[in-house]
Amino acid sequence: MRIAKTLLFTLATLFAVAVTAEEGKIAVLDFGKAIFGSEVAKTRLKQIQGESDFAALQAKYENTVADMKALKKEVESKGMTWSAEQSAEAQKKMEFLRADLELTTRKVQAEQKALQGSIVQELRPKAGEALQELIKEESIVLIINAEAVITVAAELDLTSKLTDRLNQKTK
Repeated sequence: MRIAKTLLFTLATLFAVAVTAEEGKIAVLDFGKAIFGSEVAKTRLKQIQGESDFAALQAKYENTVADMKALKKEVESKGMTWSAEQSAEAQKKMEFLRADLELTTRKVQAEQKALQGSIVQELRPKAGEALQELIKEESIVLIINAEAVITVAAELDLTSKLTDRLNQKTK
């Protein structure tokens, strides 16, 4: 019974898609990829990476990772000869480094998330206009989020077309 329902649902979906396809095109779109692939977004990302605060966070992250690797290597090579106090001190130092790394990671992620939010907020209106133009020009009646699609023919993916159109609108 369950298999029959699944088969019926699949056939109904295929029929609906076939009917829709006769009336207009179906397309796939990764809206976020289109926005973050634009020249404006790439420029904003480069700007934040060049800012001293963000660069300092990145450097702190990289230094902490290097310190952790060095301590791990030292523990592996000399740890067997250490006293209980030395082992405990190394363990404590590793925990501090992990905590520093976690905090720095959260700060970097927060900076990136804030930047991404501002980029989306800035570009969403123009991306929406560009998308409406593409829908009209290409007679698209259904857009499916690219994340929901396993595979798609390249000509049905609007992502790069939207990025190109967005680049034209933001020049």
